[in-house]
Amino acid sequence: MTARILAVARDGAHRFSKQPVEEITLLEGLGVEGDAHAGVTVKHRSRVARDPTQPNLRQVHLLHAELLGELAARGFTVRPGDIGENVLTEGLDLLALPTGTRLRLGGSAIVEVTGLRNPCAQLDRFQPGLMQAVLDRAPDGTLVRKAGVMGVVLRGGTLRVGDAIGVDIPAGEHRALAPV
Repeated sequence: MTARILAVARDGAHRFSKQPVEEITLLEGLGVEGDAHAGVTVKHRSRVARDPTQPNLRQVHLLHAELLGELAARGFTVRPGDIGENVLTEGLDLLALPTGTRLRLGGSAIVEVTGLRNPCAQLDRFQPGLMQAVLDRAPDGTLVRKAGVMGVVLRGGTLRVGDAIGVDIPAGEHRALAPV
Protein backbone atom coordinates (compact mmCIF):
# COMPACT_ATOMS: atom_id res chain seq x y z
CA MET A 1 0.00 0.00 0.00
CA THR A 2 1.23 3.45 -0.86
CA ALA A 3 1.25 5.85 2.09
CA ARG A 4 -1.23 8.66 1.64
CA ILE A 5 -3.10 11.47 3.38
CA LEU A 6 -6.64 10.54 4.47
CA ALA A 7 -7.63 13.87 6.06
CA VAL A 8 -6.26 17.30 6.94
CA ALA A 9 -7.41 19.63 9.72
CA ARG A 10 -6.63 22.93 11.42
CA ASP A 11 -8.05 25.27 14.05
CA GLY A 12 -7.14 28.88 14.71
CA ALA A 13 -8.06 28.60 18.40
CA HIS A 14 -6.51 26.49 21.16
CA ARG A 15 -9.13 23.74 21.26
CA PHE A 16 -8.62 20.02 21.63
CA SER A 17 -10.12 19.00 18.28
CA LYS A 18 -9.34 20.50 14.88
CA GLN A 19 -11.76 21.01 12.00
CA PRO A 20 -11.31 18.81 8.91
CA VAL A 21 -10.92 20.93 5.79
CA GLU A 22 -10.41 20.35 2.05
CA GLU A 23 -6.75 21.37 2.17
CA ILE A 24 -4.13 22.89 4.45
CA THR A 25 -1.08 24.94 3.60
CA LEU A 26 2.18 24.25 5.38
CA LEU A 27 4.42 27.28 5.86
CA GLU A 28 8.17 26.73 6.02
CA GLY A 29 9.49 27.07 9.57
CA LEU A 30 6.04 27.86 10.96
CA GLY A 31 3.53 25.02 10.57
CA VAL A 32 -0.06 24.94 9.36
CA GLU A 33 -1.36 28.26 8.06
CA GLY A 34 -4.29 29.37 10.22
CA ASP A 35 -3.60 26.88 13.02
CA ALA A 36 -3.14 27.98 16.64
CA HIS A 37 0.04 25.89 16.94
CA ALA A 38 1.86 27.55 14.02
CA GLY A 39 4.96 29.55 14.86
CA VAL A 40 8.71 29.52 15.29
CA THR A 41 8.46 29.25 19.08
CA VAL A 42 6.37 26.81 21.10
CA LYS A 43 2.58 27.40 21.11
CA HIS A 44 1.39 24.56 23.35
CA ARG A 45 0.01 26.34 26.44
CA SER A 46 1.79 24.33 29.14
CA ARG A 47 5.12 24.65 27.31
CA VAL A 48 4.65 28.40 26.80
CA ALA A 49 4.09 28.74 30.55
CA ARG A 50 7.45 27.04 31.23
CA ASP A 51 9.51 28.82 28.57
CA PRO A 52 7.92 30.76 25.68
CA THR A 53 11.26 31.00 23.85
CA GLN A 54 11.55 27.23 23.20
CA PRO A 55 11.65 26.25 19.52
CA ASN A 56 8.37 24.88 18.22
CA LEU A 57 9.05 21.20 17.53
CA ARG A 58 5.29 20.58 17.32
CA GLN A 59 4.32 22.60 14.22
CA VAL A 60 2.49 19.68 12.60
CA HIS A 61 0.74 16.73 14.28
CA LEU A 62 0.49 13.57 12.17
CA LEU A 63 -1.64 10.60 13.21
CA HIS A 64 -1.96 7.17 11.63
CA ALA A 65 -5.55 6.22 10.67
CA GLU A 66 -4.84 2.68 11.78
CA LEU A 67 -5.12 3.96 15.36
CA LEU A 68 -8.68 5.14 14.69
CA GLY A 69 -9.56 1.60 13.60
CA GLU A 70 -7.96 0.17 16.71
CA LEU A 71 -9.88 2.61 18.90
CA ALA A 72 -13.16 1.83 17.11
CA ALA A 73 -12.64 -1.87 17.85
CA ARG A 74 -12.39 -0.91 21.54
CA GLY A 75 -15.66 1.06 21.45
CA PHE A 76 -14.37 4.61 20.92
CA THR A 77 -15.67 6.96 18.24
CA VAL A 78 -12.82 9.11 16.97
CA ARG A 79 -13.11 10.91 13.64
CA PRO A 80 -10.48 12.83 11.65
CA GLY A 81 -9.34 15.92 13.57
CA ASP A 82 -10.97 14.81 16.82
CA ILE A 83 -7.74 14.37 18.76
CA GLY A 84 -6.03 17.43 17.33
CA GLU A 85 -4.06 16.05 14.41
CA ASN A 86 -3.36 18.14 11.33
CA VAL A 87 -2.64 15.23 9.00
CA LEU A 88 -4.25 11.78 9.15
CA THR A 89 -2.12 9.22 7.32
CA GLU A 90 -2.71 5.71 5.99
CA GLY A 91 -0.19 3.01 5.14
CA LEU A 92 2.74 4.41 7.11
CA ASP A 93 3.97 3.21 10.52
CA LEU A 94 4.63 6.69 11.91
CA LEU A 95 5.61 5.39 15.35
CA ALA A 96 8.43 3.26 13.93
CA LEU A 97 10.15 6.17 12.16
CA PRO A 98 13.42 7.46 13.60
CA THR A 99 13.85 11.05 14.70
CA GLY A 100 14.82 13.23 11.75
CA THR A 101 12.83 11.28 9.15
CA ARG A 102 11.66 13.57 6.38
CA LEU A 103 8.16 13.10 5.05
CA ARG A 104 7.41 14.35 1.54
CA LEU A 105 3.76 15.35 1.62
CA GLY A 106 1.75 16.22 -1.47
CA GLY A 107 3.55 17.89 -4.34
CA SER A 108 6.17 19.91 -2.49
CA ALA A 109 5.94 19.95 1.32
CA ILE A 110 8.58 18.39 3.56
CA VAL A 111 8.04 17.79 7.28
CA GLU A 112 10.84 16.56 9.53
CA VAL A 113 9.66 14.26 12.32
CA THR A 114 10.82 15.61 15.70
CA GLY A 115 9.19 13.16 18.12
CA LEU A 116 6.09 11.62 19.61
CA ARG A 117 2.95 13.35 20.76
CA ASN A 118 2.72 12.77 24.48
CA PRO A 119 -0.89 11.83 25.32
CA CYS A 120 -2.48 14.05 27.97
CA ALA A 121 -5.55 14.18 30.22
CA GLN A 122 -7.48 16.13 27.57
CA LEU A 123 -8.00 12.77 25.83
CA ASP A 124 -10.08 11.56 28.80
CA ARG A 125 -12.09 14.78 28.81
CA PHE A 126 -12.89 14.11 25.16
CA GLN A 127 -13.88 10.47 25.82
CA PRO A 128 -13.36 8.73 29.18
CA GLY A 129 -10.66 6.05 28.94
CA LEU A 130 -9.19 7.36 25.69
CA MET A 131 -5.82 8.30 27.21
CA GLN A 132 -5.23 4.75 28.44
CA ALA A 133 -6.36 3.44 25.05
CA VAL A 134 -3.58 5.33 23.25
CA LEU A 135 -0.93 3.97 25.62
CA ASP A 136 0.49 0.46 25.57
CA ARG A 137 3.46 -1.51 26.86
CA ALA A 138 6.19 -3.04 24.73
CA PRO A 139 7.34 -6.58 25.55
CA ASP A 140 10.21 -5.11 27.59
CA GLY A 141 7.75 -3.06 29.66
CA THR A 142 8.52 0.35 28.17
CA LEU A 143 5.64 2.73 27.59
CA VAL A 144 4.39 3.00 23.99
CA ARG A 145 2.71 6.27 23.06
CA LYS A 146 0.39 5.81 20.07
CA ALA A 147 -1.07 9.34 19.72
CA GLY A 148 0.97 10.21 16.62
CA VAL A 149 4.11 12.14 15.82
CA MET A 150 5.08 15.79 15.67
CA GLY A 151 7.17 17.57 13.09
CA VAL A 152 8.50 20.85 11.74
CA VAL A 153 7.97 22.22 8.24
CA LEU A 154 11.19 22.31 6.22
CA ARG A 155 9.45 23.19 2.94
CA GLY A 156 5.92 24.48 2.59
CA GLY A 157 3.15 23.37 0.31
CA THR A 158 -0.52 22.53 0.07
CA LEU A 159 -1.84 19.18 1.31
CA ARG A 160 -5.07 17.53 0.20
CA VAL A 161 -6.87 14.27 0.87
CA GLY A 162 -5.38 11.52 -1.27
CA ASP A 163 -1.93 13.11 -1.59
CA ALA A 164 0.97 10.66 -1.50
CA ILE A 165 3.50 10.50 1.32
CA GLY A 166 7.15 9.75 0.63
CA VAL A 167 9.60 8.80 3.37
CA ASP A 168 13.30 9.67 3.61
CA ILE A 169 14.98 7.92 6.54
CA PRO A 170 18.07 9.76 7.83
CA ALA A 171 21.48 8.21 7.20
CA GLY A 172 23.60 6.94 10.06
CA GLU A 173 22.56 5.73 13.47
CA HIS A 174 18.84 6.06 14.10
CA ARG A 175 17.41 7.68 17.24
CA ALA A 176 14.06 6.32 18.39
CA LEU A 177 11.27 8.84 18.73
CA ALA A 178 10.76 10.38 22.16
CA PRO A 179 8.02 12.75 23.36
CA VAL A 180 8.40 16.40 22.34
